Amino acid sequence: MKLLRTIPFFLLAAVAFAQSRDAAFRQLADKFFAEAYFRFDPVSGTSAGFHQYDSQLASLSRAEIESQVAACRKYEAAVANFSPQGLSPDTLNDRDLLLAQIRGQLLTLEVIRPWEKNPDVYSSGISNAAFSIMSRTFAPPAVRLKSLIAREKLMPRVFQSARENLKNPPRVYTEIAIDQLPGIVSFFQSDVPAAFKDVPAGALQNEFRKSNQAVIDSLNAYLTFLKQDLLPKSQGEFRIGAETYRKKLLYDEMVDIPLDRLLQIGYADLRRNQLEFQRVAALVDKSRTAQQILDETLLDHPSAEQLLPSFRGVLSGLREFIETHQIATIPSKVPPIVEETPPFMRALTTASMDTPGPFETVAKEAYFNVTLPEKDWAAKQTEEYLQGFNRGTILSTAVHEAFPGHYVQFLWIARASSKVRKLLGCGSNAEGWAHYTEQMMLDEGYGNGDLKLRLGQLQDALLRNARFVAGIQMHTGNMTVAEATEFFVKEGYQVRPVAEKEAKRGTSDPTYLVYTLGKLEIQKLREDYKQMKGAAYTLQGFHDAFLQQGFPPVRIVRRALLGNDSPVL
Repeated sequence: MKLLRTIPFFLLAAVAFAQSRDAAFRQLADKFFAEAYFRFDPVSGTSAGFHQYDSQLASLSRAEIESQVAACRKYEAAVANFSPQGLSPDTLNDRDLLLAQIRGQLLTLEVIRPWEKNPDVYSSGISNAAFSIMSRTFAPPAVRLKSLIAREKLMPRVFQSARENLKNPPRVYTEIAIDQLPGIVSFFQSDVPAAFKDVPAGALQNEFRKSNQAVIDSLNAYLTFLKQDLLPKSQGEFRIGAETYRKKLLYDEMVDIPLDRLLQIGYADLRRNQLEFQRVAALVDKSRTAQQILDETLLDHPSAEQLLPSFRGVLSGLREFIETHQIATIPSKVPPIVEETPPFMRALTTASMDTPGPFETVAKEAYFNVTLPEKDWAAKQTEEYLQGFNRGTILSTAVHEAFPGHYVQFLWIARASSKVRKLLGCGSNAEGWAHYTEQMMLDEGYGNGDLKLRLGQLQDALLRNARFVAGIQMHTGNMTVAEATEFFVKEGYQVRPVAEKEAKRGTSDPTYLVYTLGKLEIQKLREDYKQMKGAAYTLQGFHDAFLQQGFPPVRIVRRALLGNDSPVL
């Protein structure tokens, strides 16, 4: 009897020890978020649902950046020195995730240095600062307008920092910032005032008109500065180099595969998808070439006026299929709102999902943004652009962004087990999941075997394959922007306007290989999980178990689902 009494005691002591260690780590993580994260990025605080940050804005001054580096260094040491002994498996994974994310942030600040090289950081950054206040009704309009005014009063200082910090940026970065600025000016002239039109006339509106006009004046002055002063001096290098690229993958995605091996993986998947495209095209009509079939497929698109309604029509069918075929659990009955992409985001994205933060308690709206052709485009340019939204691509985009892609995943994130999991993650999980679902939905029978839908999915897969290769090759000095553009057209089967935008994007988004990388990681994990589960395996069971983890690197998800550190690829 005495022995039986001591066993529970030791078990309880072990549990209590683990709980105390987990609690101590959570306290450390809370301090990091307060002192080294939201303090220097209050806009992310607003987006996450922490509205005590709504009136704040980072100045991006050199002194502030140096303070951020010092804070990250402090917490890098604190997390690294926090012994993993006694931590529960989930908290141990959170520790590894937080440490990797801190090191990735330090790499960005100290080595990649976008604050010194990319003019768009400043102009698009203030647009997002305003958009995060106006886009969701988490407080009455007058309350949010007060917060916006407070932020707008801090925005001219941001442009002062830009003038102080920017040193010989790459020409393509300055050109992108110049291209985006007219849309940003229009955003503050039209969209921002329209968002607060219901606030009664009076002192608050008068104060807003002054602060908003000051922002518009600062933007116009910044545009002049970029054109007249910075562009002639923009001769810098956008390439981050092989070593920095390797570290960025290691810290951001927890992937340590050598770059030459990654290129082999990327090219192999590119060739597989090209061959599959050829095979499916032959099934459509073997008397014509795959290019001819593709050209015909591209013509099957809605008009500019019908683009948003077309996306809305697809979403309801997707949800019904997911529920009927037990693909994944969707935690909310509320669909995302389909709308035009905000002006400040249009230069580098054709579609995106803007979800509420995991700690947002009031404004739960999610927005599915679609970039429409500009009204002043020539007919030929508009037609070429709309070909990128053919029927197959509309479906794969809706799957990727909404059901069961980003929207469903971020509904799950609010249920994640810790603050670290709700706030920190990576592209190879989030974008990998969304890209994985494009193929998975057709594999599970959506579209009843429609070959042209499969061609659309494959064209999108080839776009991501081209990103995989071009990102590595451009940033390791083996491909120019012009060569990358041609690669997207010839190897990625993309129309030229999309190819040009994608190549430009890759100059400032070096690891946009995460789409294909993550998809391949998830496919391997699914097969390994299926083998482990045997007869108990279900597709919905795998998807729900995956989504339950938040969006950390797939290496961490493998540990949770398989209980080991087996290779991600």
